[in-house]
Amino acid sequence: MKNISNNSSADSELILQFKTSGDLQILAELYQRYMDLVYGVCLKYFKDSERAKDSVMQIFEELVIKLKKHEVENFRGWLHQLTKNYCLMQLRTPRNLNTVELPASLMQSEENVHLNGVLEKEENFKKLEYCLGTLCDEQRRAVQLFYMEGKCYNEIVELMGQEWNQVRSFIQNGRRNLKICMEKKEERVKNIEQGTGNDEL
Repeated sequence: MKNISNNSSADSELILQFKTSGDLQILAELYQRYMDLVYGVCLKYFKDSERAKDSVMQIFEELVIKLKKHEVENFRGWLHQLTKNYCLMQLRTPRNLNTVELPASLMQSEENVHLNGVLEKEENFKKLEYCLGTLCDEQRRAVQLFYMEGKCYNEIVELMGQEWNQVRSFIQNGRRNLKICMEKKEERVKNIEQGTGNDEL
């Protein structure tokens, strides 16, 4: 990919061309501009050059699908976030789960911003796993499909066999309950560190 000739077109122009034509050569021309960035982020998380190189290619494969689904104004920033999420999810589990960046349209409320912050912080994954386990089955399933697998509402409706409004309710309530649980866990950790709480988390 590094041998591809340079293209002077703006990122936004290449994105539009790729979405219109589906030409992977165009996407490759865009991606090569930021391959060093992607590699650097992967190397930071994995501490392994070969794994980082493999991840650069795997992230490109994800772009083929995800770039068509999202309206991206700042490709560099969007790609950086996508790369971080990919690395964190790979560290989270040995299985090759898909990752997704949280669209800006889903981050308008404090609750959404809070959850996005949680997903960005590697040290919070154990707490997140615990709190996901406290949700009812429908809320947990909807949240995982929406935030972690990048499914849209219509896809979740089909997968869960629920009405659109019900799915929306599951996601909103699940997100709110996750926030409450995470805040409680944070408070318990602080209390234990200060010697004012019990040892149970």
